This record gives sequence, structure tokens and C-alpha cells, in this order.
Amino acid sequence: MHNRLTLLASSILLASLGGGAAQAALYAVDPGVPGERPYPLDSGNKTGYAAWYQDTHGRILDLCLSKAVSSRTAPTPGAPAYMCVLNPAPGEFDDTQPIVFPTNYPDETFWYAADAAITDAASGIDMTWGAAIEAAFNGEVADGHQLSFARVRIRVDVPVAGVYTVTHPYGVDVFNVTPEEFADTGGTRAINMTRDIGIGPSGDYTGALKGDIGPFLRSVNGPYTETNPETGQQEKYIGDPNIEELVTGSPFNTNYLRIQGPNGIDTRSDTFSVSGKLSTVDLPAPAMVKRASYSRGNSGGGVVAHQDVFTMAPPPPGTVNFLDSSGATVTMTEANSTGSWYGQSTVNPSVPSTLQVTADNHLAIPTLLAPTTVPVQLTDLVTISRAEYSRSTGRLTIEASTSDRITPPNLTAYAGKSGALIGELSGGADKSLSPNAGTVPPATIRVTSANGGSDTEEVVIVQ
Repeated sequence: MHNRLTLLASSILLASLGGGAAQAALYAVDPGVPGERPYPLDSGNKTGYAAWYQDTHGRILDLCLSKAVSSRTAPTPGAPAYMCVLNPAPGEFDDTQPIVFPTNYPDETFWYAADAAITDAASGIDMTWGAAIEAAFNGEVADGHQLSFARVRIRVDVPVAGVYTVTHPYGVDVFNVTPEEFADTGGTRAINMTRDIGIGPSGDYTGALKGDIGPFLRSVNGPYTETNPETGQQEKYIGDPNIEELVTGSPFNTNYLRIQGPNGIDTRSDTFSVSGKLSTVDLPAPAMVKRASYSRGNSGGGVVAHQDVFTMAPPPPGTVNFLDSSGATVTMTEANSTGSWYGQSTVNPSVPSTLQVTADNHLAIPTLLAPTTVPVQLTDLVTISRAEYSRSTGRLTIEASTSDRITPPNLTAYAGKSGALIGELSGGADKSLSPNAGTVPPATIRVTSANGGSDTEEVVIVQ
């Protein structure tokens, strides 16, 4: 079977110089059975794992345990072209026999897995990349040992020491291969990073939601439909791990693998092998409002105002709109198939107001329920322009402004994490506060508005 996803076996974690960009791109996980052990083996769940994960584009992937095979790849003797990653393990898992937990069960399975590679003889680069939402065990294959995590893995053979930048669908990682490290390895796996996020106690599968993975990459040619030989049921898959294809789904619109390094090294691959079984669970379309804010001021003797809404939701053919403070519908626009939506109303808002943001993705994913509507408070924007402590005078100075230039709300300053009240700022839309000398400076300042806006800045220390 042509399947490089076996590269996701466990390895030593090595730190990169710069970590990948973090984002919340997994939306939900199967909550299990409320009020009792969440994933009991006798409740129809045969493994003790969460049944599914959902990403911010709305796709829901089951734990992939089907023995459906690819209709695009001819199997080889002893190696069926499974649509799920089911790696045989002698003495532990025999894939020719029924999957039975825990007596004949893989030591690692996947809700989602993707990989890519670059082999470039001219530059001397040999790189593999893998991403996964993995189901594994803390120790032996047994109930009570189940855990999950989000994984990104990068391994590279390099030709010379130096700084290498790897751009991939879930971020950018920078590695400094020192001359000493290159001498020790000869360049072989001089870059060897595994970043696992979300490993928690057995039965808690929420940690993977905080990882780098998501939305799920998916083949531009999919989804694929195959038959489960054990049930006779038709199943849909976001990709085929037995072939390499163009994909979409990167939250940064970087649907490729690229490495740049010393001496002009710059090479990339645009194809991936992807595995993930689409669930038949019915769930609402995701909708995460990042900001709903307003601004208003005077211009030419009149009031100029706007209401701005930023939302994460499924990209087209999904649609997103919001009702502004007057009840008018505003159609939002999406950026680069990443799921980032923006819309603006030029209505002068009444404050306080609650907007209604609605996301619909049933055209792309028929199993999604009715459109999701999320209420969100409309707030002003607060901007801290100065947070400064003078050592010579012992005085803290705070300057901040509100986007409401017509009827500026009260602004109040607090010490960062402690939340201790510092005081109210005075002035119009641009306000300031300078407490009595001798104030011990906090590390950060938070300024909040009576109309809901807030901003946080680090305190700068000056002489």
C-alpha cells in the first residue's frame, strides 16, 4: 500500500526555533454520555474514544476504523489499500481479522491524518511532514489508557548547517541547524520535530481542540465514496491516503509544503495524502464571532458610523450574514476559502445592541442541521496608546481612546491579571489617567469601556 502515513509513529520531541502559528480551527468533539463516564464501552462505543471531531468548516470526522479500500489504487499482496490508516502490528493487531477492542486493535488510529514529502536531489533536501488528530494509548492497549492529541511532525535531511524555514498548511516553523548538530548527524534528520498538543487524562479528548490542526485538509477531488466490506454501507472520505493530491482547507491558505534554507534552497510540494472518514452525525454549522464593533464620528457636519463583524465559519458554498442594530440583513464576504468572514453596516447604531450572526453550510455538508444563529453584543473599540511607568517620578500614565467619538463612554483601567482597579480615565473620546506617584507598576494594563470594548497592553518602563 502506498501510504506514508506510517511516518506518524511516535518519536522524540525536538523544539523548533519558532513554533507554528496557533489557531482554534477544531470546533467541537463528541461530548460522550453526560452524567456518567463519558465514553463507556457498553453504550455502543466499542473503543472508549470520542466518536468524532468537527472543524470550523463544519466537517465531522469519525474515528477511522473502516476496512473500506480505495477504488483508485490496486492493492498489493498483504497490503490492502485501506481508506483508513490501519497499520498492522505483529502480535498486537492483525488487520486480516475483525477489529476488536482491546484484543485485536491498532496501537494508534486516527480521526484525521495528512502527510507530504519533498525529495530534491539537486538541493539535498529530503523532508517528510505529517499532521494528525490521533488516538493512542498511555501504555498498553487497554481500556482506561485511551488518549488523543493534535500532532504536527517535521523531519528533514539537510545538506548544510543553517537556518531553515518550513511553511506548511498549519503554520511556519523555523529551525536553526548549528554546525555542531550538522556534524553529529551528517545532516540526516538534522531537523526532527514532533509537536503533540492536547494529551490529557483518559476520557478527556478536549485537549486536541487547542492544537495546531484544523480545519481538516481535504482532497480537491473528493469526497470519495467507498463500501465498507464488513457492513455493506457506503462511506464518504475527505481524501485517499493511498494517493497524493492537491488539497484545500489550510487556515492560512498555504495548501502546500515548502522549505527555504541556506544557499538559495527553496523547494515545495503541492500534493498530500489525506485520510478522514466523514461522519453521518447531524450537527449545527460552526459560527465563531471574533469581533462585533462599531465606530462613529463627525464628518462634514454629519455623523459617519459603521458596524463591523468578523466571524469564523465554513467558506463558500457556505454563507454568513448578520442583522445589524436596525434589523437590516448584511451579507458577509469570505477571504481565500479560509473561513474568515467580514461584513459592515453603515447604520448609526443604538447602544447597547445585540446583533444576530447566521451561518449556513448545508450545500457543502448536507448533514449539517439548520443554519446556526449566534447573538453577539455590539461594542466600541478601545485602543491603549500609552501605558508607561516613569522610574524617576514613580508615576504611571495611561492614555486610551474609544471608537465612539460622538458619545464617548466611560473608560476604566485595571491592573493586568490581578484585575485590581486603577481608576477611571478622564477626557472625551481620548482619555488619560495618571495615578498618584509611588504606584507599583503592573506588568500589563487593561482598559474597559462602559460600552463593552477593551484593550490590554504591556507597561513600558522609562527613566
